[in-house]
Amino acid sequence: MGCGMAEFVMPILGSDMTEGKLVEWKKKTGERVAKGEIIAEVDTDKATIEIESFQTGIIEQLITQPGERVPVGTVMAIIREEGKPTSFPPVTPPVAPVVESARLRISPSARQRARELGIDPSTLPGTGPGGAITRQDIEAAAEQRGKGPKETAETTAPTEAAAKAADRQTRIRQTIAAAMVRSKREIPHYYVSTTIDMGAAMAWLTEQNLKRAVTDRLLYGVLLIKAVALALRQIPELNGFWKDNAAVQSPDIHVGVAVSLRQGGLVAPAIHHADKHTLGELMKSFQDVVKRARAGTLRSSEFSDPTITVTSLGEQGVETVFGVIYPPQVALVGFGKILERPWAVDGQVVTRPAVTASLSADHRVTDGHRGGLFLSAVDRLLQEPALL
Repeated sequence: MGCGMAEFVMPILGSDMTEGKLVEWKKKTGERVAKGEIIAEVDTDKATIEIESFQTGIIEQLITQPGERVPVGTVMAIIREEGKPTSFPPVTPPVAPVVESARLRISPSARQRARELGIDPSTLPGTGPGGAITRQDIEAAAEQRGKGPKETAETTAPTEAAAKAADRQTRIRQTIAAAMVRSKREIPHYYVSTTIDMGAAMAWLTEQNLKRAVTDRLLYGVLLIKAVALALRQIPELNGFWKDNAAVQSPDIHVGVAVSLRQGGLVAPAIHHADKHTLGELMKSFQDVVKRARAGTLRSSEFSDPTITVTSLGEQGVETVFGVIYPPQVALVGFGKILERPWAVDGQVVTRPAVTASLSADHRVTDGHRGGLFLSAVDRLLQEPALL
């Protein structure tokens, strides 16, 4: 790549992502794009995601066309640094990798789709580069196979919208399944938990919300997120990743919050710099990310940046959560339902609102001693909610 030129590649939007489908370019050739500005919209197996540019410059060339499925790491566009001359000759678009086996040329995504649909790719003519069989070839064959001479209006498949929704839900479950299988296969999990007295936190929250407008009131979940973020400052080993057979601590604390999707499945986008937000700011960020997750308008950085994940199933009535770590992260914190429990205070048994907090952590990075210290730190922080 010449001086002053940068390659915009398909980013990894989750450890289990292998490719994405370009839905739309948000910029045209010759237009300026700023770092952090939305440059494209990409459809993955979980959601449609707005992709941010990592570079400020001028769009020199758009290589990938809308509708194309692009493997992770493939160059999609060329961005020229402002003030630098245009490069000539034009860059030749790269060809997506093709697997060759027994004379059969087929892309990895098409091979996977063939297995899903029960299609024998060796019987199909390929329409891709060099006669390669594409995902579209597989799906066209499956559609043709499903048609018969007795097909009538009453026996046709569901509407296209319903079929797409069902297909996305299937792909979401397959994607989640692949990630969780990898997590349990590769990560030696350990688990610790503790029950936290939420009396002081809930009393403080009630008092604060009386002073706030209805639209600005806080949910107790933001206290949990902030306590986790601040506790990571004390036990920083839990804030980071396992990459290339080594632990890598993150200097920033980006808390991923698990959000269930209406069509099924879940995503865990990041709230960036969660330890530095006020509770009011954290509440707004939390509401925004949940709303956009369910609307399918999350940004690429929100998928790729989480350094730890928090999940809460209290609203579903679950008392204790022992979650599965999202690789390459090394820890996940779970919170259950707040319940009135008997509690000993100064020799007297009283009732207190309490929540069970759990930690699932990677034993290659930390041990139960450090995990216990982390949960103790979360507990201490929730006893002084005014300092969060």
